[in-house]
Amino acid sequence: MKAFPTHREEGMELRDYFAAKALPAVIADPDTQKTGKLLELPFSVVAASIAYTFADAMMEARAK
Repeated sequence: MKAFPTHREEGMELRDYFAAKALPAVIADPDTQKTGKLLELPFSVVAASIAYTFADAMMEARAK
């Protein structure tokens, strides 16, 4: 499903849109940095993973 439906197939997927909307809050959360250090993963990987976790939850809630 596209975030901004048009007559064309182009565009951002809704899941990606939700992740992008969640990402600023995830990045701003000091616990994201702490989690990355704890898991020995790059900050960007942890932040993206958390953002997509939120996006998946939004997609699931939307489906109900």
